[in-house]
Amino acid sequence: MSLFIQWPLLAAVPGLVFLGLYWGSRRRWAAVAGVAWLLYSVYELAMRMRWLCTGECNIRVDLLLIYPVLALLSAAGIVNVARTWPGRAR
Repeated sequence: MSLFIQWPLLAAVPGLVFLGLYWGSRRRWAAVAGVAWLLYSVYELAMRMRWLCTGECNIRVDLLLIYPVLALLSAAGIVNVARTWPGRAR
């Protein structure tokens, strides 16, 4: 995850993937996960550019909350889409 701290716009990739999954499946949790990843990308970019953090931002306690939330939303999006994947018997 430190990869996203160094290159914040890279966090937009999972967001776009989840929005693509939403577009293909119309599953709401995929859209929620996609929007969450895109918002995180913008947030991380603002932290990198020092718009939200004026001093030393080396200790990132906020990530203790953000990463588990992103993981749960991503898991919910993947499971939700996988349940209705095309070609899967209903």
